[in-house]
Amino acid sequence: MSETGLPGNLRVRPNLADLLGLLAIMAGAAVIATAGRHMLVPIPASETGTIHLSPAWLPAYAVRTTLRMFAALAASLVFTFTYAVWAAKSRRAAQVLIPLLDILQSVPILGFLTFTVVFFLGLFPGRMMGAELAAIFTIFTSQAWNMAFAMYQALRTVPPDLEEAARCFGLTPWQRFWRLEVPFAIPSLVWNTMISMSGGWFMVVYSETITVGSTDIALPGIGSYVGVAIEQRNIGAIFYAIIAMLAVITIYDQLLFRPLVAWSARFSTDDGATMAAPDPWVLTLLRRTHLLRQFCLRLGDTMTRIGWLAIGPRPSQPVRAIIPSRLMDGAWGMALAVCALTIGWKTWTYGSSHYSVAQVLHVVMLGGITLLRVMGTVIVASLVWVPLGIWLGLSPRRARHAQMAAQFMAAFPANLFFPLMVIGIVHWHLNSNIWLTPLMLLGTQWYILFNIVAGASSYPGDLLEAARNFHVRGWLWWRRIMLPGIMPYFITGALTASGGAWNAAIATEVASWGDTTLSAQGLGAYIAHATVAGATDRVGLGMAIMAGFVLLLNRVLWRPLANYAARHYTFD
Repeated sequence: MSETGLPGNLRVRPNLADLLGLLAIMAGAAVIATAGRHMLVPIPASETGTIHLSPAWLPAYAVRTTLRMFAALAASLVFTFTYAVWAAKSRRAAQVLIPLLDILQSVPILGFLTFTVVFFLGLFPGRMMGAELAAIFTIFTSQAWNMAFAMYQALRTVPPDLEEAARCFGLTPWQRFWRLEVPFAIPSLVWNTMISMSGGWFMVVYSETITVGSTDIALPGIGSYVGVAIEQRNIGAIFYAIIAMLAVITIYDQLLFRPLVAWSARFSTDDGATMAAPDPWVLTLLRRTHLLRQFCLRLGDTMTRIGWLAIGPRPSQPVRAIIPSRLMDGAWGMALAVCALTIGWKTWTYGSSHYSVAQVLHVVMLGGITLLRVMGTVIVASLVWVPLGIWLGLSPRRARHAQMAAQFMAAFPANLFFPLMVIGIVHWHLNSNIWLTPLMLLGTQWYILFNIVAGASSYPGDLLEAARNFHVRGWLWWRRIMLPGIMPYFITGALTASGGAWNAAIATEVASWGDTTLSAQGLGAYIAHATVAGATDRVGLGMAIMAGFVLLLNRVLWRPLANYAARHYTFD
């Protein structure tokens, strides 16, 4: 008999909860296998040009879209744990990687489509795999940058006392990363993963309805369903699409994100007394299983052992640099200067032969108009959602209730509001330059809300309790207690919201409903029209100007604010 006796043997026998879990896993595997089979068929045999608006087709479309979303999310996580970590760990690499991330975030989704569709279709000629990879990559571009910024900001704001404790315990760089830095970043990363999923939904119409020049592919999915419904002015189909989106978001919120949020709470830096949130039903069901619970425990133990591997030097074992740091900095600076001069010369040579000065100045003027829309959107979203996000985040119960609503609202593609905006603007003869701007708010405000809720949720409870004991209230409470505490989260949210607003300009400066198309003056409309026309030279010019605006804005405003917040507004 074992040390635990018969009860210990009974714990490893499958029960009803195990059976339900295994059935769910098998069903998921069957769905993924079916979708994978459809990706390998030839393009003509897949009826990509025929999207049925009958609601009976929506479950299959929802499954295809959801699988693309999670494939892109998996790629985004890999990108986050490599790119963002490298930028946070290497000062020299950050000088290149962070500006490049600013540029990538600013490149509109149609800009990626213009150059990647041909690439992926060329990898798998005549096969659906190429179109599917192009769609997944497009969704990836709407998810990855936000998650990377969140990870980078979290790694730069680890409290110094925790860093000192890691040094005292003699943790190697590998151990410090997995046992300190990643756990500290998990709450922010989980919240930003949720908003990235919603950002993918916001752009799903453009990812599944690929129209670049003569290339026109409609992949089966909710996004292409919405696109056809808008083209045919089918209000009923749009309503069915909203119901399908709500069902899909509810399902993956219950099965994935609510357990993740509950799990991430264990990594909060809050040492005070907080109201414990009830466990989600998925975690409760998992704890009642025998086989699945044992498998999860063993998997967790294995990951823990991997995290404790002594890879790298101990803090007591200083590594002597073979090359002096100043010499490396000088060589690195020279290399960057050579690369910048080379890129500048190539750009000037190409631009002088393809664009006139008047054309460039015109696009710059359009970029200035879009810049005003972007900044106005970020300011309005901040004024509305900073106080509301703090109010929601300070209560675990309110935060849980707001989580689902925010995910659903953030997931609404701007296209779903096109009928209301186009009909209203045409009926009342309104100015498109003004009344299409609120659509941009739909794609940007949620970055701020999610980050503010995450910051308020992770605010140390002992500091809040001390403020209550000293009767700190009113504007003093906001200025001295709460706003400084959530400042790093707000900067991350505002920075990603700004980048999201530039990207959303493609979807919001041109609105169509049937054969009625409205355009607002701006850089987004310029790129959108050039993409549909297949004018790659104009698309490239628009992307370059947009990247220049984003880089300038980040360097002048957001990066200095982020550095200031990292120095002065961390809990140490």
